[in-house]
Amino acid sequence: MVGPLGPVQKHVTGIKSRDQTCLIPKPLGYILMASATADKTEPYFPLAGVASDGWSNDDEATATCFCGAVQLAFPTSGPGLVGTFVCHCTDCRKITASMFATNFTIDDAYLKHLRGRENLSSWGQSKTIKRGTKMTNYFCKTCGTLMYRVGEAFPGKSILRVGTVDDFSLHETKLKPKREFFVKDKVGWLTSCVDGAVQFETMPGM
Repeated sequence: MVGPLGPVQKHVTGIKSRDQTCLIPKPLGYILMASATADKTEPYFPLAGVASDGWSNDDEATATCFCGAVQLAFPTSGPGLVGTFVCHCTDCRKITASMFATNFTIDDAYLKHLRGRENLSSWGQSKTIKRGTKMTNYFCKTCGTLMYRVGEAFPGKSILRVGTVDDFSLHETKLKPKREFFVKDKVGWLTSCVDGAVQFETMPGM
């Protein structure tokens, strides 16, 4: 049998995943088990992109592009943090080159551009937006990271990507998605839902 990295053993020994649906090869299974039991509530800044100056405190944290040219600061609680959600819509698939987007919404009055605002390029359109209103995307000109989206339907708000947040513990805690939109468009092989999130067939108001 040939895998993505070359030939692999036809019969693989391993351990069952938590939900008993997957066989995880050793020693990867032990690594994943250790990761699952690790304390993910403490600040954690892994090597992720070029920048190494990300930070977080009780009230704020940074989000940085892959090359480090653009860095934002945002509140990690309300009223500045408006909401957190996963979106399976076809636009989010295409613009993230993935199967869904993990987002959080910030009130613009609380969003800070620490550096690189001049290094952002923007592009927007309304053709595929179900509300018929324009959605503008802001990318780093150097590395192409999508830092946030701004929609005419959501005045005064910016939609950021959880993956750009430097403190990975926030992905597990304060930025964990509370809602899951466009589940009707969710890819078929993704059979589970976001733990604890409220699911919507589309997006409320559409």
